[in-house]
Amino acid sequence: MEWDWDFVWQILPQLLDGARITVLATLLGFAFAAVFGLALAVLRRSRNRLLSWSTASFAEFVRGTPLLVQLYFLFYILPDLGITLSPLTAGVIGLGIHYGTYTAEVYRAGIDNVPRGQWEAARACNLTAVQAWRHIVLPQAIKPMVPALANYFIAMFKETPLLSAITVLELMNQARSIANYNYRYIEPITMVGAFFLLISLASVVLIRLMQRHWGRLGRLGSVRRETVMPS
Repeated sequence: MEWDWDFVWQILPQLLDGARITVLATLLGFAFAAVFGLALAVLRRSRNRLLSWSTASFAEFVRGTPLLVQLYFLFYILPDLGITLSPLTAGVIGLGIHYGTYTAEVYRAGIDNVPRGQWEAARACNLTAVQAWRHIVLPQAIKPMVPALANYFIAMFKETPLLSAITVLELMNQARSIANYNYRYIEPITMVGAFFLLISLASVVLIRLMQRHWGRLGRLGSVRRETVMPS
């Protein structure tokens, strides 16, 4: 079967619409994962052993079960319990919860990497908890987190085709519908690969810019650390 450019231009708007849904689901899902993961990381650090143990058990359960099963539960099982979610909402929540358990470990590692003396120095300088987190802890913790969080962002983007299982009209689902309707697979599937490659490369460039930005913040944090540390 030969490549048909006319067919490519014909299906391009539909594929672009699918790409938009894919990018939207990834961005919303990662935002959810970032916030949810931070909450899990903070709860894991709780001095309440029951709360810490429950949070750790939940995270292990989510990481130990397939994302596809979790998506099916959110979209097909919850309605039986009286909770109905739209396909995109269920997909975003599913991605967010699943990857939130992974970002939680990234947060925990970054926070634990901050020397204990920094916390003690912040308390010695009468900084509030918010001030200590904002000016001392996070500037030092965020820089080493960025590469790992970026990897999970790209991994989430690549897993968005799973959302087609709950009827989200993302890029892969659109391409499959086009291919099945027209009995032509080479153009839509090749275009899907090209879209994923281009968006992934753009994400890598953006992530490198973020690393440089956080690197400057990290150097600023070092200056603040020297100021806070008692002589």
